[in-house]
Amino acid sequence: MSCSLRILGVPGSLRAASVNRRLLQLLAGQMPDGMGMSLYAQLGELPLFNPDVEFPPPAAVVHWMTALQRADIVLIASPEYAHGVTGVIKNALDWAVSSEVMVNKPVLVLNASPRAQHADAALRETLAVMNARLMTEASVVFPMLGYRGTDEALLASPDFVQARCQVFEVVSRLATHPAGAAPSAS
Repeated sequence: MSCSLRILGVPGSLRAASVNRRLLQLLAGQMPDGMGMSLYAQLGELPLFNPDVEFPPPAAVVHWMTALQRADIVLIASPEYAHGVTGVIKNALDWAVSSEVMVNKPVLVLNASPRAQHADAALRETLAVMNARLMTEASVVFPMLGYRGTDEALLASPDFVQARCQVFEVVSRLATHPAGAAPSAS
């Protein structure tokens, strides 16, 4: 029985050549059957969060919130700037804080750099406050920082394959048991 799982990939950088965007694009091209990931490319259109204009929300915010609402799983891949989360991802999450769109939403925090520990921890804390269902066993680092080879070579590298398998194992489990997919015992 095939399941149509809607996965939203959210790159936390507006940079066209973002390594985190590339990570999400590579994963999108490798999704197992019955699953599709779309990238949210409009974070730069969100106005700066301002509670005075939260209700009614601006059109760009409605678009963002709708994308989050429709997603079965959210994959966030964001770089670290000055030991913190990027302004663009923090702003996007700030718009979602007063809603319940992230409550119990399965979220994987992916990272293309092992050096981004501070932002990773801060992002996880923000998601915990929002009551997102952080899938920690699949929130992994992909070995992409400074990589200059081809996409094919990267996709075949043992470290990338291992990280991808961790992500896809949890995604597949969520596809078959969306409400009760407990973390693996590994």
